[in-house]
Amino acid sequence: MTENTPGPQDPQDAYWRPQEPAKQEAAQPESAPAQPAQPVGATQDMPAHEQPHWQPEAPAEPWTARPTGQEQVLFGSAVPGQGQPGVYVPPPTTQTYPTPPPPASPPRRAGGLVAGVAVLALLVGGGAGALGGYLVADRNTASAPSSLDVPKPASQAAANAPDGTVEAVANKLLPSVVQLRTQNGEGSGFVIRQDGLVVTNNHVIEQAADGGSLKVVYQDGQIADATVIGRDPTSDLAVVQSKGVSGKAPVVLGSSENLKVGQAVVAIGSPFELSGTVTSGIVSSLHRPTRAGGDNGSEATVMDAIQTDAAINPGNSGGPLVNMAGQVVGINSAIYSPGSSQRQQGGSVGIGFAIPIDQARRTADEIVKTGKATQTVLGVKVQTDQNGGAKVSEVSPGGAAQAAGIAAGDVVTKLDDRRIDTSDALVAAVRSKAPGDKVTLTIGNGTRTVTATLGGAPVPTN
Repeated sequence: MTENTPGPQDPQDAYWRPQEPAKQEAAQPESAPAQPAQPVGATQDMPAHEQPHWQPEAPAEPWTARPTGQEQVLFGSAVPGQGQPGVYVPPPTTQTYPTPPPPASPPRRAGGLVAGVAVLALLVGGGAGALGGYLVADRNTASAPSSLDVPKPASQAAANAPDGTVEAVANKLLPSVVQLRTQNGEGSGFVIRQDGLVVTNNHVIEQAADGGSLKVVYQDGQIADATVIGRDPTSDLAVVQSKGVSGKAPVVLGSSENLKVGQAVVAIGSPFELSGTVTSGIVSSLHRPTRAGGDNGSEATVMDAIQTDAAINPGNSGGPLVNMAGQVVGINSAIYSPGSSQRQQGGSVGIGFAIPIDQARRTADEIVKTGKATQTVLGVKVQTDQNGGAKVSEVSPGGAAQAAGIAAGDVVTKLDDRRIDTSDALVAAVRSKAPGDKVTLTIGNGTRTVTATLGGAPVPTN
């Protein structure tokens, strides 16, 4: 194979709640004595032998607290199976209540009184503390500041976003990014000329290349018909022309040559038909040999790709990858998506690939001027060597490789300063160059180098 085709809700009433005091007292017969209140947090379902019993009215004693009439009647406090809830029913057997202790001697009585007063004081103090705490909490709640009470801030000043921010890049690029629609799908692109000349991926418009429907949707809502000017399946690039369009803002093309790993970038496009979507990330790697396509009879593309973690999803294809100066440095083209298939597209996992703009610019310019593209070739068929490198299996007569003295069996391990460890790596490296460029090839373990002047070949589109 040549370097063009390298080898192989629950209801509220479902929960029990105590009756309101007013309703509970109304429901309780007047003849029924009040039940002493249980301490807060006491368990309601007590064993029968521990259930509190109603005490008969007795003369007031220091140790006897008179019912206040404010106690709540809780369901479950009556003897199970007798009477109505909250109504006292005498037990079937007579209960013997303890006889109050005889009056104590004055000293002892004084001590008991002091103790009773102390207990009463503690009870009153505890109740007052609880009530006071509730009142304080209620008052604090009412007076606590709320975000809803704060006046709405004044409208944000219409100042320009600071240079070098994602906001600034988005403001600059969005008017120039378009959505492309065909009968079978959609993708993205960007304007390179005011009359609606658009650059995109070949796989975005491929189905419209032979006269199929193709429409360009601009950020201002304008929809225009378009035709394919030319395309290059081997580099996955295409140029289309909108009809009846003028005054569109073209992008500024930057350079991919000076990109650095870790450099911030922004991706803009129409993922899943969500036009004008902006994501950001960094350059994760450079010169990543990436093979994409090759399904359903289409030609495989091998890219010398920019790898980025900016979210790229189906529909982003053809949209620009932009540096923080607002210059296009790549064309988003592919993603790595484990588990995806032909029937179910995957989404971003932080590994996306873009065609370097230097390569895309050269190809797009040629298409605009001639309607066709020329592919850079070395003139060999290669396969990955088991020890690493691209092993030459066939040399094309009269090609650049033959002129440089490369023979079948040679293993190319470097192109200039770039390491070559697979056949795709060599293909990607060669395609990143232009026809006529001179390159130095290292053969084997480095004991031999050759210089080759790369050639060019017309790109078939069918």
